Amino acid sequence: MKSDRLLSILLLLQTRGRVPAHELAGRLEVSVRTIYRDVEALSAAGVPVYAERGRHGGIRLLAGFRTDVTGLTADESRALFILAAQGAHAALGLDAALDSALRKVMAALPAPHRPAAEATSRRVLVDATRWKSGPSRAVDLQVLQDAVFTDRRLRLHYRHSGQREPRTYTVDPYGLVAKAGVWYLVADTRRAPRLFRADRVRSARLLGDPVRRRDGVELADVWEELRRQVEERPGVVEVTVRVRRDVLDLFCRMTATALAAPPEGDGEAEWVTARLSYPTLRAVRQLLAFSGQVEVLDPPAARAELVDGARSVLSRYA
Repeated sequence: MKSDRLLSILLLLQTRGRVPAHELAGRLEVSVRTIYRDVEALSAAGVPVYAERGRHGGIRLLAGFRTDVTGLTADESRALFILAAQGAHAALGLDAALDSALRKVMAALPAPHRPAAEATSRRVLVDATRWKSGPSRAVDLQVLQDAVFTDRRLRLHYRHSGQREPRTYTVDPYGLVAKAGVWYLVADTRRAPRLFRADRVRSARLLGDPVRRRDGVELADVWEELRRQVEERPGVVEVTVRVRRDVLDLFCRMTATALAAPPEGDGEAEWVTARLSYPTLRAVRQLLAFSGQVEVLDPPAARAELVDGARSVLSRYA
């Protein structure tokens, strides 16, 4: 454990130049006193490391010192090559750069770890796209990337779901997030966090103004807040249904975003009870896809909505 910690300190200092002792202690989950003992151990081993006192002090490496040690374990090596399989790099135009980087990492790995890393790249494939997601609009992330990496504001023309005409936003981007094969721009509009699907951006233009992010707020913080808002958004309509067991798996997949709790029922019963939460009453019409294999038990308004939906279908095909 101590050798891993010493190597972590060395690599952090090599990357950052100067790191406060309390920050190293927090990242490595040890006390500040332990960090100073580790620094003494590194110095005794010949590493030119020293501590600077004062408000802007910290732990430093002597200028120009570099180590070629990667410090990667076998599991860490596998993790890198699995990460490379996720497909996000193509959308960012980084496929060639990734291939080059992985070749360099492979060359730097300790010889005993190379076969495991090579096997991982051939035996593990991560496909982030959802089943039967259908054709999607081509996404050009170049301008969004430029804004994120150059810290510039963006002018977006963005079409919301269900709207024909796009709206215009001036945004302060925090970064890009890929979730289940869909790219999102995470940004502030008027100091409030917003989520923009990249495939709904009709045009984007870099502005000359520097980005105006909230102090101390990072991409991961904003994403967590927005993700929680989406996942914990309360449903307006609570619906209780019974489902034939032979279509239960399909039902759970198709209604995954609306399921309020796992279905309940005896293991031998033909019908299973489930509870759904829909944002609007009209959304209940999703259940028409199951014909008579799903029955709404409550509320009566949801049953009436399905009757109206069924009548509209009959009228169309009469």
